[in-house]
Amino acid sequence: MDLRSGLQAKYVKPPPPRFPAFRTIQHRTRSIRQEYPYGLRTPRNATRGMQSVLQAHIIKQFIFDNKPRDKSVPLEELLKPTEAEQALSLYTAMSDILWNIGEKSKAIVALPGEASHIPHSHVYFQDNVTEKLYFFEFTKLDDLQIFMKRYLPYFTENPGPGTLLYLYSAVLTRGMENMRNDLDAPKGAHLMGPHEEGSLNVITLLLTGRATPYLHNGVVYVGDEDHYAVPQFGILSRGAIGLLVWEGENEAMRSASRMPGSRLKTPATPVWVSCCCGHYGVLFNSNRELLRNYHAEKRFELHYYTCAGCYLSMTVDNRGQDEGGGDNGDQEGDRKRDDMVSTPLERLIHTKWMDAKITYHGALPASLNF
Repeated sequence: MDLRSGLQAKYVKPPPPRFPAFRTIQHRTRSIRQEYPYGLRTPRNATRGMQSVLQAHIIKQFIFDNKPRDKSVPLEELLKPTEAEQALSLYTAMSDILWNIGEKSKAIVALPGEASHIPHSHVYFQDNVTEKLYFFEFTKLDDLQIFMKRYLPYFTENPGPGTLLYLYSAVLTRGMENMRNDLDAPKGAHLMGPHEEGSLNVITLLLTGRATPYLHNGVVYVGDEDHYAVPQFGILSRGAIGLLVWEGENEAMRSASRMPGSRLKTPATPVWVSCCCGHYGVLFNSNRELLRNYHAEKRFELHYYTCAGCYLSMTVDNRGQDEGGGDNGDQEGDRKRDDMVSTPLERLIHTKWMDAKITYHGALPASLNF
């Protein structure tokens, strides 16, 4: 695993609420005076996938969990949180993810102190974070949320090791032995890897509580005439947030085990983390009935946000499938459709709604040219 094997710490009282800057990894919300105040922002590095999962949980909270008194509140208003609401959504999302990883019975949070517990040597190279960690274990969600609220600056300080601390917390909550079993370690799977925006194994850990590299439903037994069939444990239950994946024309990556099954494609709420050619984002819709009512899927609005600060809205139209095709066949329609099909983002959406006609509202941002 591409995590520090020398991870050690002590169980003691919380360290003082400040620490020196270690590296530029952080969770950060945007000011309400800026565009997309609900959105996290991060540079393009291996933390973007992790933060996209957090972003999906935050969007779910604003749209579905924070029930407004007036059900007619438009989406634009739901996604205009105050700074206090941004902080609340962040530490609540972080707590909920860890609690789910711990099977709703425990969670472990890693925070750094001042003193090093592991000396620098030829077998351990200090990174100024790992060797200073303290672990805090919780058996009640309320206690975890109070703790995360109090020590949220550890994760949001810029510069700071916020995402690294959260990754350590997730791994420790799951447990090293469980992690190895999840990853099917004898077959060479790793939690981290040479992925520019992060590994899908980290995404499945944060979304489902298990760091499985297999995205299919349930358990599949794989073998041949020369080997006994062995189980591959995929997604065991349906979660609140889904996952859509399009890995381009790379046939080696498009194996059956790497294609999300229905438990990921059809979550409890219409919010999905998306991985399009290795680039992460969040797709969402504000109608809870979208995944419950067939008629709601005929034509609906879909929104896309990335932690690069990119936003795009579109209309997804599935009516042509029921009406024998709604295209009039003219050259303009054919040209427009051909252009859209060549867009990786549309191909990703087609993994859920095959043959849907997608109309973007406005020009495609340059950052979406994968």
